Amino acid sequence: MSETTGPIIALGGITLFNSMILNDRDFDVRVPIATAIAAGAFGLLEQGWPKGARALAWLSLISVLIARVQPGVPSPVESLSSWWQHQK
Repeated sequence: MSETTGPIIALGGITLFNSMILNDRDFDVRVPIATAIAAGAFGLLEQGWPKGARALAWLSLISVLIARVQPGVPSPVESLSSWWQHQK
């Protein structure tokens, strides 16, 4: 398995967790399909440009944590911050 697979699979898992668990949305089958395609694409990219592919995979993971991916659904950081405020 390539070094970019972990961050890309985490990216897909975080997207699903944020959408389904934190924001009560329905399961979107496009997310796992896109995650699998992205993991394969990053694996191929890593063969020709290893440092860049790893950096881009980690940058994508960080971006998904702080940026909104789906319209109307807050980012994971926003969702967890809101949840944390309600717990106090």
